[in-house]
Formats: sequence, structure tokens, C-alpha cells
Amino acid sequence: MSSGDKTKKTKSKKCGTYIGGQAVLEGVMMMGKTCMATAVRDASGEIQVEAKRLNKSNGVKTASKIPFVRGVVNLFSSLVTGTKTLMRSAAVYGDDDEEGGKISKWLAEKFKLSVMDVVAAISVVLGVALALALFIFLPRFATDFIMGFIPEDAATSFEWVRYVFLGVFKLLIFILYLSLILLLKDIQRLYMYHGAEHKTINAYEHGVELTPEKVKQCSRLHDRCGTSFLFIVLLVNIVLISVITWAFKAYVIPDVTNQVALSFINIGIELVLLPLIAGFSYEVLKLLAKFDNFFVAILKAPGKLLQKALTTREPDEEMIAVAIAAFNKVLEMDNDQSVPETSFITGGILSKMLENTKNKFKQAGIDESDAEWIYSLVLDVPRSELSVERNVKSSESKRINEIAEQRLKGRPLWYIIGDTEFMDCKIKVDERALIPRPETELLADAVVKSAENGDKILDLCTGSGCIAVSVAKALRDKGCQVTASDVSDAAIMLATENAALNGVNVNFVLSDLFTNVHGRFNIIVCNPPYIKSGEIPHIQKEVREHEPRVALDGGEDGLDFYRRIASDVRSYLAKDGMLIMECGEGQANDILQLFPKRDYVMVMKDLSGVDRFVKIVF
Repeated sequence: MSSGDKTKKTKSKKCGTYIGGQAVLEGVMMMGKTCMATAVRDASGEIQVEAKRLNKSNGVKTASKIPFVRGVVNLFSSLVTGTKTLMRSAAVYGDDDEEGGKISKWLAEKFKLSVMDVVAAISVVLGVALALALFIFLPRFATDFIMGFIPEDAATSFEWVRYVFLGVFKLLIFILYLSLILLLKDIQRLYMYHGAEHKTINAYEHGVELTPEKVKQCSRLHDRCGTSFLFIVLLVNIVLISVITWAFKAYVIPDVTNQVALSFINIGIELVLLPLIAGFSYEVLKLLAKFDNFFVAILKAPGKLLQKALTTREPDEEMIAVAIAAFNKVLEMDNDQSVPETSFITGGILSKMLENTKNKFKQAGIDESDAEWIYSLVLDVPRSELSVERNVKSSESKRINEIAEQRLKGRPLWYIIGDTEFMDCKIKVDERALIPRPETELLADAVVKSAENGDKILDLCTGSGCIAVSVAKALRDKGCQVTASDVSDAAIMLATENAALNGVNVNFVLSDLFTNVHGRFNIIVCNPPYIKSGEIPHIQKEVREHEPRVALDGGEDGLDFYRRIASDVRSYLAKDGMLIMECGEGQANDILQLFPKRDYVMVMKDLSGVDRFVKIVF
């Protein structure tokens, strides 16, 4: 026996546990007293854990404490919970393929249903139907077929042979079924996770540290395994059904001789007795798990043999890590009722997911339009088309969730995304500079429309370089030369990256306004800091805490930079040169007063009708 099959011997178990589990697709579900946790390794290789509190009704709680009844309750609960958990794990592990995506989209559009909801319901029905067909109907009709070759007199004299055949067929079908499904690759991996589940529980019960390396040395066989339970159910079924159907035929319906009718009567008896058999088998399993002696070991041996030969496989350490994650989560939640539930990041219906994200943003005081931008960018569809229903894949959902979580923590959306569109350029953005605002596109556009062939253009306070880069790109064919300056070397570095990203030539200068700038320019453009110092603590938290203050603070009245520009600009403007600047709401007239000697002025409005730009020709 390999080390993977043999738990290190101890005189007694150090830690008994009530936690049980189940293998799922690429993961393990563990269930405790108050909660259940399912850990799955998703398609990207990360472990996701979904943990839910068990909200059992008072009736179910009471039934779960009654001997023989609790076995039936647990059997039904395991069927429903197990199927749902399998479907949930499938939703985490794999995205829809092309054909599956079409089905998902059709279900989403027509019925607002997830394909997993439909599959789960169908799976429960088909699972029950298959179990009844394989283990009740098929053995009965196979037995009747064989008995048909035995003369009637002999068959009557040796009626016990019928029950022997029935028991043999049930055992053969059970073992054959478990053997055949092993041919499926997914089932082989499922059984490896089954082994990981057993090893983890065994490790805890024997006081072994829950690390993949140490858990791997524990046994993959366990007394409370579902395989052993099913085998006990089968044995109890064979004995009990044989006795009861014989007695029923002998004393209740002795005159019925039609074998087909007898078969259906016996099937009916078996269906009616199924809950009793399940309840009795559950008690037997619990009783056997409490003892560890030679006699009990003999009774446990068939179940463990099936586990070893068929329903468990040696897992790798990554699988064991998944099982440990589920087990530890159950321990944590059972010991602390304040630990919150967690959910898988899976796909779903677009409208439901978007509405949920919008509600979260609304509660956090974040503009709901940010949620629309996130979905639009991740799904690669215009915001106007988000009303078209579709199914969101789990990989898309994961990316959406990652961005939304960062946004909920206060980080500006475009810093999270990493870039934004400005004019016809992609501009990289991060905390080194302000995020370009939509209204600033009008400032850049005014420069482009005012420029002539061969003009020299200077962009002061360039920040991300969005104005300089977009102007250089738009005027490429006019032979214009663009220079840009900023007092921040980090901003200059970012602006240089954006020029390279968009394939344009811009001369960047590290300079406090005009300090290191040389020459004269036909157009000087600037979007300087213009927020009043006293207003900085009251602006949006995400702007205040994440965007650079040096790019926001315009002094006590917000006009410090305009005054400095007014004092020096004539020395850097060519004849008939122009200055175009962005300003804050209500500042335009005050700014114009700083430039008393000018030939021409124009105040331009932004898209909201606010006086936002001043254009001055000297």
C-alpha cells in the first residue's frame, strides 16, 4: 500500500469532525453545522470560494435529529445541493463555447434565464430517472428475463433463485456503472478531487497540519464516504426488498401469477420502501463510523474497497489546496457567525448583473454611469447597446468584478482601466497626471482649428500629454511643431509614453510654466490648475485622494497660474499669436481682466453651456 493510501497510525483520533464533503467539477464542497463552502480552481488557475449559511427551516432541523428520518432528509438534501453545487462549479470553471454561447444568449433574450438554471433542473430530473431505471427497473426486468428460461415448476420451487439473481444484478449494475463512468476524463478528475476531500478530512481528524504537502500523505479513504453509504443502501435494499416482496407475494397476493404484474407490484413496493431503506442505511453508516475494531473493519471493507478501486484517485497538491480552502472556510464560518458569505464570480444575465452593479455604486455614492462604462469596455459593446440582453461569460464577469471592486474602494475608473480615449488618441492614464476630461477635447479641438501650416504650438501644464499628443496627431500633415511642458517629471514621463503610443513627435520639457521653455510660438494652449485651495478638501473624494494635487490647486482664488501666464506670455508668443486656456466655472471674466492689452478675445462654452475656454489674440 502506497503512502498516499495509508494515514499515519495513531492510537486515537485527535480531532473528530462533523464536516463532510463532496467532489465537484475542478473543486470540492465541504459542509459543516451552519454553512457550506465550495472551492473551485477556475480557468485562470485561481481558487474561488463560495460560502453560504445553511438556512434550514425548523421542520428540517427537527427532522435532521430524528433517527431513520434524518437519513431520508440528508439523502434528498444531498441530491439537490449536490446538483446545484456541481452546476455552480461548472459555471466557475469554464466559459460557454460558441454553441453554448448561442444557447445562453437565446435563453437570456427570450426568458431571462441562465443556461445553468435550466441544466440544474434537468440534471435533477434525469439523475433521479437514471437511478430508478438502472437500480430498480433494469434489475427487475433482467431477472424476469433470466427466470423466463427456467421451467415454471422449477421456478416456483426455487423462488429464492429469483432474489439471488436480483441481488447479483443490482451489484453488477452498480459496479459496472461506477467502472464505465471512469472512462470519462472529467470523472477521473472528479474522483481525484474526491480523494483530496477525504485526505483533508482525514488530516484534520488525525491532527495533521493542513498543508498540501502533509495532507497528501493521508489516506484517500474515509469511513463516512458516500460510496460506502450507497453500498450499504444497496445491500440493505437487496436483503429487505427480497424478504418483503417474498412475504407480500406469499401472504398478500398469492393468487397473482402474471409475472409482469408482479414485477410492477414489486417495483412499487421498492419505491415506497426507498425512504425507509435510506434512513436505515444512514444509521448503519453512522454507527460503523463510531467504531474501529476487527469486526467493524470487515463490515467497512467493501465500501473502502470500492473507494480505493473506483471512486477515489490520488490527487495532486493543487487539488488538495482546493479542498483545504473549502474545509478552512467552513471551520472559520462555523466558529464565527459574523464571517460574511462569499460568492463565485460567474457569468449571468447582462441586465441582472448590470443592475446589481449599479445598485452597489449608488449605495457607495458612485455615478452609475461608471458601471455602464465598465460593462461596455469589458464586453466590448457601446454603452447604447447594453440594453440588448445577452449572457455574460464567467471570464468577463471576473474582469467586471475586479474593476468594480477597485472602483468601490474609491480609485478613479480610468486609472483602473489604464487608458482612455481622447480625440482620436488612446491616452495612458495613472496617478502621475489628471485624467483627461471630455470638455478638454474642445480645448484641443480649438487649437487644431486655429492652427496653420508650420505653426509652432506650446502646451503648458501638459500632464498626461493628451492635448499635445492629440494636436500633434491631428496636425501631422500641416508640418506643425508641438512642444509640451510640465513641472512634474513623472507627468513628463507619462506624456512621453503617450506620444510614443500614438506615434507622434512632441518635444517635452521639464519646466515650471515658461521657466525652461525657449523660443516663440504661434499658439500657446494651457489647462492649468484652477481649483481654489479652500475647495480642495470638498471636491470628490476619488479626485482629492488619487489625482495629483499639484495639477488641481490653483491658489487661494484659483487664478495663480493665470496671473503667472499673463506676466510672461508675451515673451513667448510670435506676432499675432494666440493663447487658448481652459478655466473653472465663473472664472472667465476675471481671467480676461488679467490680459488688458490684447487685440481680440473670445469666451467659449463647454457642452453643458458653461463658460469654459478663453481665446486671446495679441
